[in-house]
Amino acid sequence: MKEEAVRLSKWVRLCGVSEAPSPGNVIEAEVEGVALCVANVNGELSALDNICPHRNGPLGQGWLEGETVVCPWHSWMFHAKTGISEYPSNECVKVFPIRVEGEDVLVQIE
Repeated sequence: MKEEAVRLSKWVRLCGVSEAPSPGNVIEAEVEGVALCVANVNGELSALDNICPHRNGPLGQGWLEGETVVCPWHSWMFHAKTGISEYPSNECVKVFPIRVEGEDVLVQIE
């Protein structure tokens, strides 16, 4: 019987609450070698893969339009909570669970 590798997820500190982006903004962050785009949509934080699948643009250097993160290079748009692209369709980026504990913002990575 072949054993399957089990990938464990863990919560790690992303930043302090005071370092998180203010509502309507995005920032770039890196945790344990994982590049993230952190977005604040109406006071609610989300974390996405920072690399746009189009030309590897840095999503965390982009901006928010409503609930979507816009890539600064070619304006591809990804929903901050789902990672699903609004333009173009059928594209997506990974979304990482995020939570606030006290003064820390934590993200769940593999």
